[in-house]
Amino acid sequence: MTSKPSKFAAVLPDLSPLRTSRGFRLLWIQGLVTYFASFMAMIALPLQIKDLTGSPLAVGAMGAVELVPLIVFGLYGGALADAVDRRKVILATEAGLGLLALILLVNAALPEPMLWPLYLVAAGVSACAGLQRPALDSLIARIVPHDQLPAAAALNAIRWQAGAIAGPAVAGVVVAYAGHATAYGLTVVGFAVSVLLCLRLEAAPPAHDAQKPSLRGIAEGARYAWSRPVLLGTYAIDLAAMVLAFPHTVFPFLADDLDAEWALGLMYAAGSVGSVLLSLTSGWTSRVRRHGLFVVFGAAGWGLAVAAAGWFSNVWLVLLCLAFAGAGDMLSGLGRSTIWNQTIPESLRGRLAGIEVLSYSVGPQLGQVRAGAMAGWTGTRPAIWGGGVACVVAVGALAAVLPKLITYDAETDEDAVARRAAASAGA
Repeated sequence: MTSKPSKFAAVLPDLSPLRTSRGFRLLWIQGLVTYFASFMAMIALPLQIKDLTGSPLAVGAMGAVELVPLIVFGLYGGALADAVDRRKVILATEAGLGLLALILLVNAALPEPMLWPLYLVAAGVSACAGLQRPALDSLIARIVPHDQLPAAAALNAIRWQAGAIAGPAVAGVVVAYAGHATAYGLTVVGFAVSVLLCLRLEAAPPAHDAQKPSLRGIAEGARYAWSRPVLLGTYAIDLAAMVLAFPHTVFPFLADDLDAEWALGLMYAAGSVGSVLLSLTSGWTSRVRRHGLFVVFGAAGWGLAVAAAGWFSNVWLVLLCLAFAGAGDMLSGLGRSTIWNQTIPESLRGRLAGIEVLSYSVGPQLGQVRAGAMAGWTGTRPAIWGGGVACVVAVGALAAVLPKLITYDAETDEDAVARRAAASAGA
């Protein structure tokens, strides 16, 4: 007689993808190592720019430098992922990220570190990430069974947040007590380990009739996305939320404003704490069909919590609000990832993943520019709470003009039904 799972077990993450897919297990472990290494550099780099310049605008300019490479290589990377072996793309770009981290290490070890290499590396990292993410994201639907895609999205979220919590927390301590060079050195080691793990992945060749990367192919993917209101809604809402309410660039100045420099690492990690708490209780999401509601309510919750973080003067309340913001962002992210994997056909998955890169990566880059520029004009805290309020308004407006996102149902949506049938036929 089989016992029923407890109510507590029902909310825990579904580990099925880790048990059933060797490829997913390798990617999950590799991603954990990569995220830890990346967040070490992500915290050390703006801190080094702040130390060298003392300017919030100079820190925010890092987002402007990263923007064009991300757009160009993100779109090209999507077409590339549909045309070549995705494993080779992942391996080559991971090695490139390791070399860029080595440049940061060498520059930081100089008696007088230079500013321009920091911006050059930021642009290079953006280009590599743009090339890599479509290959990574489009690989998931190939190696994970269709009915386990929501569980895979939740497990990937846990992996990302584990790195997002440990990376900033450790980086803050390492930079404060051991210097930027040590943080970059740990980043180099992390990428070396990640490359070794990528070598164990199986080949992921394209379809025999796959098109070569071209502007026409990219345009085909863009036309498909534009013709699907549900997909369009996921891109637009995430872009608006990040452009209007991404506060990370001004955290060093917020810590100064609150007379809590000791809390800088906690500010970077707080959102990830909220995200991972939601992910660790995400078992219920596998039983939900209306994933568009996740996108809308999660993004609105993100904006509201960011607005509250900019308003409060108590650092502990600020950290609590940032944790709630992270939970909202994670809920929205789970909805977006599930909808993408459930509805996009295999032949377009790489190109649509390139567009996805723009929706969730370009937004933060523009958000850095917005936050840095507005902080220089109005002050740090108005730049944060004003962006949060604008985010809530924008999400509400987009949900009103794209109602199909709200009504999306995984059991009845025609694209989801077609993708499920194709996955069953392939199995």
